[in-house]
Amino acid sequence: MKQRTITAFVAILILLPFVIYGGWPFVAFVYILATIGLAELMKMHEIELTSLPVVLAAGLLWLILYPQWSGSAWMSQTEIIMLFVLLLLSYTVLVKNKFTFDDTGFILLSVLYVGTGFLYLIKTQDAGLDYLLFALFIIWATDTGAYLFGKKFGKKKLWPQISPNKTVEGALGGVLLACFIAAIFQLVHPFSFPMMVVIGATVLASIFGQIGDLVESAFKRHYGVKDSGKLLPGHGGILDRFDSLLFVLPLLHFIGFIQ
Repeated sequence: MKQRTITAFVAILILLPFVIYGGWPFVAFVYILATIGLAELMKMHEIELTSLPVVLAAGLLWLILYPQWSGSAWMSQTEIIMLFVLLLLSYTVLVKNKFTFDDTGFILLSVLYVGTGFLYLIKTQDAGLDYLLFALFIIWATDTGAYLFGKKFGKKKLWPQISPNKTVEGALGGVLLACFIAAIFQLVHPFSFPMMVVIGATVLASIFGQIGDLVESAFKRHYGVKDSGKLLPGHGGILDRFDSLLFVLPLLHFIGFIQ
């Protein structure tokens, strides 16, 4: 616990100046986080980081992370992604299926998952620091509520095959505490939405944040690893810390809460 606390404190001290200042330093920092996150997935799947598919994947990831990217003068965004797929499929032939169709699908989905999630981190910071703080508070409240309610009242397992310690009562407690924090946030620093809209968005965000956490747990259980990485002592890797955020931020944009 002491190690987790120290790591969390240091991480916040490093992250906070980038978040507050914004601009290109924040974007560059997100690029680094996303690249590490992609590398963590590649390691889980045991794909060599210096291999051609991973180099191509990193290039596509960096394009996706550019907020104004809509393709090029010759090819649309969709066409460039399709070209990426065709190159990977061609590579399976060149290496005589040492790199497979399944590997191609894994890399494509990994790039879209990590790239989209971190792109919306950039978009959220651009929309306003208040939106990013709101999302972070909701995620932290959900985690805290799930832990406290689960420890006190937890009886029915939520999904034991994926995450044995999570309970239904804890999940509901996480949503409740997130709604409580969202209500306080709205009273102190109101958005241009009615309170009920904020609470509704919070419920969805809290649920999707927990789904994001379960998705990451499913990855790790499938690949037989405890953490996605070792960058953050006591916390694991980048994806271990940003799994909920990668689901919550796109959702808040998709439902129009953040524009």
